[in-house]
Amino acid sequence: MTLLTLRQMSLSRNGRPVLHGIDLTVRPGEFIGLLGPNGAGKTTLLRAALGLLKAGGHSSLADLDVARRAQAAAFLPQNREIAWPMPVEAVVALGRVAHPRGATAADRAAVQRALDALRLDPLRRRDATTLSGGEQARVLLARALAQETPLLLADEPVAGLDPAAQIAVMQLFRDLAAQGKGVIASLHDLGLAARHCTRLLVLDAGRVAADGPPRAVLQPDLLARVFGIAAHLSEGPDGMIFQPLSLCPAAPS
Repeated sequence: MTLLTLRQMSLSRNGRPVLHGIDLTVRPGEFIGLLGPNGAGKTTLLRAALGLLKAGGHSSLADLDVARRAQAAAFLPQNREIAWPMPVEAVVALGRVAHPRGATAADRAAVQRALDALRLDPLRRRDATTLSGGEQARVLLARALAQETPLLLADEPVAGLDPAAQIAVMQLFRDLAAQGKGVIASLHDLGLAARHCTRLLVLDAGRVAADGPPRAVLQPDLLARVFGIAAHLSEGPDGMIFQPLSLCPAAPS
């Protein structure tokens, strides 16, 4: 069983290639960290996979009609703005639009599970627009969780969160994968990716530079070539430990 299949996905903007023939298969139980420097194509890949951007090649999600796609995959975009003054609980409940049955006990239970997972129950009646940026980010992630899809795509989900919240979100994603779901999250923190992800996909200038388990991917030559850093990777009691050491001499200033 696969949750997402991409074959030879390519995309250009203003005549400039952004993605070059990306192949990817996502299966239940995988937490994939999508890595790469700024401009590598991570956001473009997520949006093209969902059919939000027109791309060449094949995406199993983009082939679905809108209703079926909403039940197959949830998406947390990079933009964290909540525009309308709504209670937190109401924002999270928007994730249930993918299941148009009217408000049911199942919907209410799904919303409650999402609130609990992001530790938002004490804020459920607060106007979401009055929350801090990090709290709003957790609300929007809870909305995606309430959708209760087999696959979750998240674009920089830990950006702007405090360290404890970052770890909690990464553990949540790892737990979702352990329950048989699939998660793809674009990340810039290689340490969090090394410790929590089951698989890493590294993009470099729109091409796949590496794909595999963290220890196999985060090798010195790749770190120097793609990220311009020297680092040390070791086995810790709770997973891989990534320790950046220095910039490589060829790293851009």
